[in-house]
Amino acid sequence: MKIGIDCHNLEGKRTGTGRYLMNLLKYWADENAEFILYFKNKIPNDIPESNNFQKKVLKSSSNALFIHYFLPRAAKKDGVGILFCPNYIAPFFYNGDIALALHDIIYEARPDLYNWPSIFDRILLKKVSKISAKKAKIIFTCSEFTKNEIINYYKINPEKIFVIPLAADEKFKNVGYSTSNIKKKFVLYVGDIIKRRFVPETIKAFKFLEKTCPELVEGYKFLIIGRNRIGQQISQNNIIHKDYVSEDDLVLLYNAADLFVWLSSYEGFGLPPLEAMASKTPVLSTKKTSLAEVLGDYPIWVENPEDIDEISDKMLKILKDENLRNEMIKKGLEQAQKFSWQRTAEETLRILINYAK
Repeated sequence: MKIGIDCHNLEGKRTGTGRYLMNLLKYWADENAEFILYFKNKIPNDIPESNNFQKKVLKSSSNALFIHYFLPRAAKKDGVGILFCPNYIAPFFYNGDIALALHDIIYEARPDLYNWPSIFDRILLKKVSKISAKKAKIIFTCSEFTKNEIINYYKINPEKIFVIPLAADEKFKNVGYSTSNIKKKFVLYVGDIIKRRFVPETIKAFKFLEKTCPELVEGYKFLIIGRNRIGQQISQNNIIHKDYVSEDDLVLLYNAADLFVWLSSYEGFGLPPLEAMASKTPVLSTKKTSLAEVLGDYPIWVENPEDIDEISDKMLKILKDENLRNEMIKKGLEQAQKFSWQRTAEETLRILINYAK
């Protein structure tokens, strides 16, 4: 029995879906199963070597052609038992069995919060994602919140939706500040800069602390890592913005940060807070949508991410209260250890095998 996998998200700079798939492949390399990995133009050098993996490059000039033309043709020719599509959409005209991963459906449930690249994307993503979900034999999602969203908005049979949480990669752990060679004190944010994550509000809260508590935040920087999707100037005095850093650098930054701030009004899961907690860094986040499942019994969070006063008050409390920081570090690490990529990979593969022809 062959499992085909759409692997085009592993090419280029990886964001959420690529990191999700790579973590699955790390564990599947040692499993007793046969996989065909389909790439668009190039096989990345870090794909695990395994006798279980047959790697194919389909040579496509666009993602649309790859997904809807070359991928289904190759999967049909290779006789895969099930085609795993980890990134929201599946081939439009493919008649074989499909396993689809839907990490969230914000574009359907809250289109006002989604950063649409174009009008074309606004129409296509909503339509094709819904069609993909309805035709899929099984759907993987990462939180009970998102499962309920899929049921409510897509009217999908709950029995074909499987909730399998994500996890922080093992590399995200406390490696000690001395290894980072980072001398400056800083607050950290990691992720795309989009309107539902309240980065401008967090910047205002940080700047407010600079004015009202200069003795406490003197020397601090606010480091923001992620693509700017809001078209608003981010970099300014003591605010440093970088579009992207390597995962190795990200590990060091999580470790070196005094505080990780990640506010959001809608998430399908939310890996960055979990990665920060695994690195023994205090996290200031929200408990909206799926983030309550990720944070668990955490001692402090922001109730209203539009309230600059609340954000600044809680940032200040965390930075100056050592007892609170220690409690956050302890509970954050305990929470992060409840999630495991090995369990995620094993459970996902078990379901794929059970539902494949």
